[in-house]
Amino acid sequence: MLEFLQVQELAILRFAHILAMVYWLGGEWAVFQTSYKVVDPALTVPERVRHLDTVFRIDVVSRIGIVSLLPLGLHMGHLWGVQPYGGNFLVGVWLVWALWVFITLMAFRDKMSRKRTLWGTLEDWSRYIAIPALIGTGLSSLLGMGPFEAGEGQQWYSAKVIVFGLSMIVGLVLRFYLHEWPGIFARLAKGPSAEAEARLAELIRKARVTAVVYWITIGLAGFLGATKPF
Repeated sequence: MLEFLQVQELAILRFAHILAMVYWLGGEWAVFQTSYKVVDPALTVPERVRHLDTVFRIDVVSRIGIVSLLPLGLHMGHLWGVQPYGGNFLVGVWLVWALWVFITLMAFRDKMSRKRTLWGTLEDWSRYIAIPALIGTGLSSLLGMGPFEAGEGQQWYSAKVIVFGLSMIVGLVLRFYLHEWPGIFARLAKGPSAEAEARLAELIRKARVTAVVYWITIGLAGFLGATKPF
């Protein structure tokens, strides 16, 4: 078994990477479609809240997919020779991933309970740390300052890291839109509110435009990884 894992290490990682991409992109599409029911004023508030819970349940799977792409990408990058750090570095990366997934699940639990706790704040801050780290290391590598190898035929990796960081920025914008939804529905649960409905319609309109940008950046990251064009 150990020999099989060693021989097929890259193939297994690539398979897991594909699954993570599928859950990320597929989850975002499912959230997009379910949102039509969430904002439908023809439905009762309890019905819309049930659809909102569905959005959160789908979204947490998408978020785990996003979180998983980073260690998978760094691990495969090492096997490809474009990410020079293996050994203890990769062990540390996977330990951070486990903690990141735990924080994501705890934030989801509190969200389902309509609570805004430390876990949700930590999940947001994980993006604030990861985004500049990804974009910064990608840019510095393309400029020849490392940490990634960026010689001829290797620059695609740093470019993909940058695009991944940019996609996380877009996802963060979508996250801020979702943050307001529970409060809006708490207001609607008390009775009809034209102001709350208008705010919800405004948020979903902005979120749908942002979602299109999100899909484009996700697709571009996948294209760079699949084709390795430069």
